[in-house]
Amino acid sequence: MKRTSATFVLVHGAWHGGWCWARVARLLRETGHAVFTPTLTGLGDRAHLAHRGVDLALHIQDVLGLLEMEEPRQVILVGHSYGGMVITGVAGRGPARLAHLVYLDAFVPASGQAVFDLLPAPIVGELRQAAEVHGDGWRIPPLPPERFGVTNAKDAAWLSRHLVPQPIRTFEQPVHAPDGARLERTYIHCRRPTAGPFDQFRHLKEDRAWRFHEVRTGHDAMVTVPGEITRLLLRTLRP
Repeated sequence: MKRTSATFVLVHGAWHGGWCWARVARLLRETGHAVFTPTLTGLGDRAHLAHRGVDLALHIQDVLGLLEMEEPRQVILVGHSYGGMVITGVAGRGPARLAHLVYLDAFVPASGQAVFDLLPAPIVGELRQAAEVHGDGWRIPPLPPERFGVTNAKDAAWLSRHLVPQPIRTFEQPVHAPDGARLERTYIHCRRPTAGPFDQFRHLKEDRAWRFHEVRTGHDAMVTVPGEITRLLLRTLRP
C-alpha cells in the first residue's frame, strides 16, 4: 500500500533561517512528503528586511501567510527553539489546516508569555546588553555555534556564515494564543551535557496529552542528527 503524502512546515529558531532545515527537508522529501521551510522576516535570506518593528506577531503572520497561499491540509507544523513561540501563535489563529504540532527543543508558552518570560534573568540580561552594545539597541547578535551544541568544525563554520542578528521585539512580545484546537502535540527534547533553558519542558514527559522524545545531542538537532529528527517527525504520522 502506498503511503499517503503528508505536509511538513518547518519553522526555524532565533538567528537562523529556513536554510538550517536543509538536511531534514531533503530526507523528508525523499520519503515522498511535501516540505516547506519558510524564513521569518528579518532573518536568513530575508535579513535585508530587518527593522526595529519586526516582532513575534509578524513572524506568526509569515507562517499564516504561507498556509493561506499554499493551502495545505493536515499540516505537521514544527517549531525549533524560538519557533515554538511562532507555531503556538499560528495554532491559536489558524488551526484548521493543522494536524500536529512538534516542538523541537522549543519554547511552549502559555498565552501572554514572551521569550524573555521563559528565560532565566541572567540570560535575559546578557541578551539585552548584547543588543545595546552591539546591535543599536534592537538587534541581538547571534550566539556562537557551540551555544547551539554544534561542535563539528564544518557545521560550525556553516552556521557562522549564516546566523544573523535577531530583532529584540520578537523576544519581548507575548504570544496570544487561545487554545481552541485540540491538536496532537509532540515535544523533542535535546539532552545536552549541561542544563539549558528548555529543560523546563521535560515535565511534558508525564503529560498524557503529549508525545515526548529525547535525543542525545545539542540544541541544533536538525543540523547534528538530521536522520534521527526525520525519523521522529515521521512518527507523527502514526496513530
